[in-house]
Amino acid sequence: MMPSRIPTHTPQVDDRGIPPADPGLPTVPGSTGAGTDPNGVLGPILGETAHEIVPPRPSVHTSPRVSMMMEGHLIHRVEPLYPALARQAGIQGQVLLQAIIGKDGTIENLRVIGGHPLLVRPAVEAVQQWRYRPYTLNGEPVEVQTQVTVHFVLSRQ
Repeated sequence: MMPSRIPTHTPQVDDRGIPPADPGLPTVPGSTGAGTDPNGVLGPILGETAHEIVPPRPSVHTSPRVSMMMEGHLIHRVEPLYPALARQAGIQGQVLLQAIIGKDGTIENLRVIGGHPLLVRPAVEAVQQWRYRPYTLNGEPVEVQTQVTVHFVLSRQ
Protein backbone atom coordinates (compact mmCIF):
# COMPACT_ATOMS: atom_id res chain seq x y z
CA MET A 1 0.00 0.00 0.00
CA MET A 2 1.38 3.43 -0.92
CA PRO A 3 1.63 6.02 1.83
CA SER A 4 -0.83 8.88 1.59
CA ARG A 5 1.90 11.41 2.33
CA ILE A 6 5.67 11.62 2.73
CA PRO A 7 6.77 12.30 6.31
CA THR A 8 8.73 15.49 6.86
CA HIS A 9 10.77 14.15 9.79
CA THR A 10 11.86 10.85 11.26
CA PRO A 11 10.96 10.18 14.89
CA GLN A 12 13.80 9.36 17.27
CA VAL A 13 13.44 5.87 18.75
CA ASP A 14 14.86 4.90 22.13
CA ASP A 15 14.96 1.10 22.24
CA ARG A 16 16.89 0.88 25.51
CA GLY A 17 13.62 0.49 27.44
CA ILE A 18 12.31 -2.53 25.48
CA PRO A 19 11.79 -5.43 27.87
CA PRO A 20 13.70 -8.65 27.14
CA ALA A 21 11.88 -11.34 25.20
CA ASP A 22 10.62 -14.59 26.71
CA PRO A 23 13.73 -16.82 26.87
CA GLY A 24 11.67 -19.75 25.58
CA LEU A 25 11.01 -18.06 22.25
CA PRO A 26 13.54 -17.56 19.47
CA THR A 27 14.20 -13.90 18.77
CA VAL A 28 15.75 -11.60 16.27
CA PRO A 29 18.06 -8.95 17.72
CA GLY A 30 16.02 -5.80 18.25
CA SER A 31 12.66 -7.59 18.41
CA THR A 32 10.50 -8.32 21.45
CA GLY A 33 9.76 -11.93 20.58
CA ALA A 34 6.53 -12.80 18.78
CA GLY A 35 4.49 -10.35 16.72
CA THR A 36 5.88 -6.88 16.14
CA ASP A 37 8.03 -4.72 18.37
CA PRO A 38 7.19 -1.09 19.19
CA ASN A 39 9.04 0.00 16.05
CA GLY A 40 6.82 -2.13 13.83
CA VAL A 41 9.50 -4.75 13.08
CA LEU A 42 7.96 -8.17 12.53
CA GLY A 43 9.38 -10.68 15.00
CA PRO A 44 9.20 -14.47 14.79
CA ILE A 45 5.80 -16.10 15.11
CA LEU A 46 5.30 -19.14 17.34
CA GLY A 47 6.63 -22.26 15.68
CA GLU A 48 9.05 -20.33 13.46
CA THR A 49 12.77 -20.11 14.02
CA ALA A 50 14.53 -16.79 13.83
CA HIS A 51 17.92 -16.64 12.16
CA GLU A 52 20.34 -13.84 12.84
CA ILE A 53 21.68 -12.40 9.62
CA VAL A 54 25.39 -11.90 9.93
CA PRO A 55 27.06 -9.83 7.21
CA PRO A 56 30.11 -11.45 5.64
CA ARG A 57 33.45 -10.36 7.05
CA PRO A 58 35.47 -8.23 4.69
CA SER A 59 38.42 -10.04 3.20
CA VAL A 60 41.70 -9.08 4.75
CA HIS A 61 43.74 -8.54 1.61
CA THR A 62 46.29 -5.84 1.86
CA SER A 63 47.67 -4.49 -1.35
CA PRO A 64 51.41 -4.01 -1.49
CA ARG A 65 52.95 -0.61 -0.85
CA VAL A 66 53.71 1.33 -4.02
CA SER A 67 57.21 2.67 -4.49
CA MET A 68 59.01 4.41 -7.31
CA MET A 69 62.21 4.56 -5.24
CA MET A 70 63.14 0.86 -5.19
CA GLU A 71 66.07 1.34 -7.56
CA GLY A 72 68.19 2.32 -4.55
CA HIS A 73 67.38 -1.05 -2.95
CA LEU A 74 68.57 -3.06 -6.00
CA ILE A 75 71.43 -5.33 -4.94
CA HIS A 76 71.64 -7.75 -7.90
CA ARG A 77 70.93 -6.65 -11.46
CA VAL A 78 71.02 -8.90 -14.53
CA GLU A 79 71.36 -7.05 -17.84
CA PRO A 80 68.98 -8.23 -20.56
CA LEU A 81 70.34 -9.82 -23.71
CA TYR A 82 69.69 -7.64 -26.74
CA PRO A 83 67.77 -9.79 -29.25
CA ALA A 84 69.72 -10.28 -32.48
CA LEU A 85 66.64 -9.58 -34.63
CA ALA A 86 65.95 -6.31 -32.76
CA ARG A 87 69.63 -5.33 -33.11
CA GLN A 88 69.58 -6.04 -36.87
CA ALA A 89 66.36 -4.08 -37.29
CA GLY A 90 67.77 -1.15 -35.29
CA ILE A 91 65.03 -1.37 -32.66
CA GLN A 92 65.69 0.58 -29.47
CA GLY A 93 63.43 1.65 -26.66
CA GLN A 94 62.13 1.02 -23.20
CA VAL A 95 60.18 -1.82 -21.67
CA LEU A 96 58.02 -0.77 -18.74
CA LEU A 97 57.19 -3.45 -16.17
CA GLN A 98 55.16 -3.50 -12.98
CA ALA A 99 56.71 -5.64 -10.26
CA ILE A 100 55.86 -6.78 -6.78
CA ILE A 101 58.97 -7.15 -4.68
CA GLY A 102 58.46 -9.72 -1.96
CA LYS A 103 59.40 -9.47 1.69
CA ASP A 104 62.62 -11.35 0.89
CA GLY A 105 63.58 -8.99 -1.96
CA THR A 106 62.73 -11.33 -4.85
CA ILE A 107 60.43 -10.46 -7.75
CA GLU A 108 57.14 -12.20 -6.99
CA ASN A 109 54.93 -10.84 -9.74
CA LEU A 110 55.94 -9.16 -12.97
CA ARG A 111 53.53 -7.63 -15.47
CA VAL A 112 54.33 -5.93 -18.77
CA ILE A 113 52.95 -2.41 -19.07
CA GLY A 114 54.50 -1.53 -22.41
CA GLY A 115 57.41 -1.87 -24.78
CA HIS A 116 58.37 -3.19 -28.20
CA PRO A 117 57.33 -6.85 -28.55
CA LEU A 118 60.86 -7.94 -29.54
CA LEU A 119 62.29 -6.37 -26.37
CA VAL A 120 59.70 -7.50 -23.82
CA ARG A 121 60.79 -11.12 -23.35
CA PRO A 122 64.48 -10.42 -22.66
CA ALA A 123 63.51 -7.60 -20.27
CA VAL A 124 61.17 -9.88 -18.30
CA GLU A 125 63.73 -12.70 -18.18
CA ALA A 126 66.39 -10.34 -16.83
CA VAL A 127 64.22 -8.53 -14.27
CA GLN A 128 62.91 -11.83 -12.84
CA GLN A 129 66.49 -12.47 -11.67
CA TRP A 130 66.91 -9.09 -9.96
CA ARG A 131 67.18 -9.00 -6.17
CA TYR A 132 66.39 -6.11 -3.86
CA ARG A 133 67.19 -5.27 -0.26
CA PRO A 134 63.81 -5.84 1.44
CA TYR A 135 61.75 -2.71 2.03
CA THR A 136 60.86 -2.32 5.70
CA LEU A 137 58.03 -0.49 7.40
CA ASN A 138 58.17 -0.07 11.18
CA GLY A 139 61.07 -2.52 11.23
CA GLU A 140 59.13 -5.28 9.43
CA PRO A 141 59.75 -6.36 5.80
CA VAL A 142 56.78 -5.65 3.50
CA GLU A 143 55.85 -6.32 -0.11
CA VAL A 144 56.29 -3.35 -2.41
CA GLN A 145 54.79 -2.65 -5.81
CA THR A 146 57.04 -0.71 -8.16
CA GLN A 147 57.64 0.04 -11.82
CA VAL A 148 60.81 -1.03 -13.56
CA THR A 149 62.03 0.53 -16.80
CA VAL A 150 64.51 -1.47 -18.88
CA HIS A 151 66.33 0.55 -21.54
CA PHE A 152 67.53 -1.01 -24.78
CA VAL A 153 70.02 1.23 -26.56
CA LEU A 154 72.14 0.25 -29.54
CA SER A 155 75.76 1.29 -29.17
CA ARG A 156 77.20 3.42 -31.97
CA GLN A 157 80.07 1.59 -33.60
